[in-house]
Amino acid sequence: MKVLLLSDVESKYLWDYYQPGRLDGIDLILSCGDLDADYLTFLVTMGRVPLLYVRGNHDRRYDKHPPEGCDCIEDKLVKVNGLRILGLGGSIRYNGGPNQYTERQMARRLMRIWPRIIWAGGVDIVLTHAPLHGLGDAEDLPHRGFNCFYKLLDQFHPRYFIHGHVHMNYGYNIPRLQSYGDTTIINAYEKHVLELN
Repeated sequence: MKVLLLSDVESKYLWDYYQPGRLDGIDLILSCGDLDADYLTFLVTMGRVPLLYVRGNHDRRYDKHPPEGCDCIEDKLVKVNGLRILGLGGSIRYNGGPNQYTERQMARRLMRIWPRIIWAGGVDIVLTHAPLHGLGDAEDLPHRGFNCFYKLLDQFHPRYFIHGHVHMNYGYNIPRLQSYGDTTIINAYEKHVLELN
């Protein structure tokens, strides 16, 4: 199974210079946020596969103009092709804008969905916009991650924690892949293909 991961910057390869066949073999598309709604609509139309997304801190227009044909999984646990996928979008609160949360607010969101994770027998993929604090984030407040995500990883050991928000071209030397315990952490900046057995 091939999963296309997206975040923060629209790929010119997949949009401006798109050619038929570029999404062949992709079974699922996951967006970590901060992408143009029309871009996601285009990809779900051309790929003809499910596209699940969470909101980033810059996705102010999604309420009025959401990505068509795509599914928002904010605060939800969904199953796709046997994969249990949890969605928690937004970033750390830094200027009071939309889709920003304090550490406490994000922890409350997580606790509200906790019983559903237990009922499902765990989670395979955690899809977020923000990274973990101290692992894939940056030192400035707007790009700081959340500590409460560690509790989720420690309790349920998901196979993948996929995030965006920290652009890999910012110069922070953030690697694409990292690990925490049994969990592989992936920065989905622009695009990345994940192959699952």
